[in-house]
Amino acid sequence: MKNAFILLTSRIIKLVANLLKLLCYPFHALFPGKRFTLPEAAPPLLATRKPTDIPRILWQTNFTGEVTLPVYLNYLFNRLMAPHHEYRFMVTEAREHFIREHYSTDILEHYSWLQIGAAQADFWRLLVLQKYGGVYLDIDAHLVWPMDGIVRPGMQELYITNRRGEISNYFIVSRPDNPHLADLIKAVRDNIDENLIRGVYDLTGPGVFNRILKARDVDTVSYRYACNQGSFTNEHFQYIDKAEGKWTRQQKSVEVVKRPTH
Repeated sequence: MKNAFILLTSRIIKLVANLLKLLCYPFHALFPGKRFTLPEAAPPLLATRKPTDIPRILWQTNFTGEVTLPVYLNYLFNRLMAPHHEYRFMVTEAREHFIREHYSTDILEHYSWLQIGAAQADFWRLLVLQKYGGVYLDIDAHLVWPMDGIVRPGMQELYITNRRGEISNYFIVSRPDNPHLADLIKAVRDNIDENLIRGVYDLTGPGVFNRILKARDVDTVSYRYACNQGSFTNEHFQYIDKAEGKWTRQQKSVEVVKRPTH
């Protein structure tokens, strides 16, 4: 019964979100230069004393913090669905600063060889969750159920599965110092070092998760009951200020990994 109610809620959210997205086209036609600022940090909307093994931090990243209305609405909706979570956001430069401050020069070096922002974001999300823990959400991802109903007491980690039952990486829940994240970080680092994989998906993204975690005993949840993508926003609104566009286009003309020649 609960799952049926979540599915119904998810469909209603998707319907409303897509309607808002359509309304954003005339808004940005009238105000083409209008952007909204995502905060680098924001406290929880509501305080709570309930204990949890997963730190109540919601992490996101993007190439810019100045975003279109659909992306900002997506952000606001997630804040409402996770009112007990503080918010942390990093742009490209902040990601590198975080890694420089908290990880070895070897990890920083391998990260710096990544030439596509999405690949950098893939690596960073593992590193920031391993350090601090919390919940990572892609900039176009939105919850379909309140966070406190998704992350159960005693849970150490949670990974999302797509329609095919494969693990994706646009929603990750983890405690700090997670051995599974350590394995994923090592796998991404090795992929970058070997540079035999040409696509972002298998080099740093979901392909790594499915190769490393598929035989492990990890908690997973279908996207239908936790988190969806692309309802509030789309590629047009996400990359309106990025001429090279989405990583799927960018990787056709840019090497994902570029090691120094010296």
